Amino acid sequence: MIHLLLAVIYLSFISLGLPDSLLGAVWPSVYQGFGVPISYSGVIFCIISVGTVISSLQSDRLTRRFGAGAVTAASVGLTALALFGFSVSNSFWALCLWAVPYGLGAGSVDAALNNYVALHFASRHMSWLHCMWGVGASVGPYIMGAALSRNWGWHAGYRIISVIQLVLTVIIFLSLPLWKPHAAADTDEPETPSRALTLPQILRVPGVRQVLVMFFCYCALEQTAGLWAGSYLVLYKGIAPETAAGFAGLFYVGITVGRALCGFLTLKLNDSQMIRMGVAIITIGLAVLLLPLGENVTLAGLIVVGLGCAPIYPSVIHATPHYFGADKSQAIIGVQMASAYIGNCLMAPLFGVIANHTTIALYPFYLLGLLLLMGTMHERLLKTISRKEISE
Repeated sequence: MIHLLLAVIYLSFISLGLPDSLLGAVWPSVYQGFGVPISYSGVIFCIISVGTVISSLQSDRLTRRFGAGAVTAASVGLTALALFGFSVSNSFWALCLWAVPYGLGAGSVDAALNNYVALHFASRHMSWLHCMWGVGASVGPYIMGAALSRNWGWHAGYRIISVIQLVLTVIIFLSLPLWKPHAAADTDEPETPSRALTLPQILRVPGVRQVLVMFFCYCALEQTAGLWAGSYLVLYKGIAPETAAGFAGLFYVGITVGRALCGFLTLKLNDSQMIRMGVAIITIGLAVLLLPLGENVTLAGLIVVGLGCAPIYPSVIHATPHYFGADKSQAIIGVQMASAYIGNCLMAPLFGVIANHTTIALYPFYLLGLLLLMGTMHERLLKTISRKEISE
């Protein structure tokens, strides 16, 4: 039964990724028809992120009351409804309205699933499950690109994704008997019940502030890269919008392939080594992106950046019980999710404002700044944890 539950959780992670890359892929074909600046995609994204912050901070209470399975099923269903709303919207403000349930659905399912997997499954599953997120995030732009190339319109692309989400909702609801509070795990570390911690108490735990800044920067980097890849390709590299809609998904292809490989690398490398490897690969990808060597090199750069992003998110999540203790991991993972969404809410839209007033050519430099801060916080986190272990 544990393998059947894993299959359902894999599908759940696919559902998480499916809509995440749609806005960035379709926006170059949408914003002029709405009569708004290109930077306004940041407004929609900010609304979604605010919703995810609110729901992720409530996810601990919701999961304790209803269970991870029920929260996941309801959240995916809410996301399906929001995507259908996008598919029938004909104004910018209608998209803003439907962005509210979109964000509320995304936050709860993300925090609930990550915490459930961290408690019940081994590290390789964390990488492979986040690989499934990348599958969804990679497929989304190609579905949208296919809809645009066949002249079905972007509404049809959103409608197709909403139907897929609805099917996944039904599957998760049918699997609810498998989601037991103390499901068997294939990890050697037993689950330790955590007591509820307030936000000030969490922030006083040594190393938490560093990991929150690190998570903030990583997720800001990933979402900025995904959200603005299509616009960068169209407006700076001169690639046709319908082509860019599909090519923007190459960034998520890099993440997907990388996480599939990382599941095997975790057998040889620990979480800190995986994170350092990711930082180094992203640096190489951004350098490639800056080279004026044509379309193919640019697309290769996007793939390499995605490969570098692959190990970071799952490694940070998986390391949380080790760094801070199993009794605190649930509370800290919830705050990590909130920090990630705040990074999405602030930094991806901020780049839109910067690009609107200067040039979108700053895209790789903006990502590099986030990467440097993230790497610095990771090294400080390791020093803090090392001093804590010595003192104990």
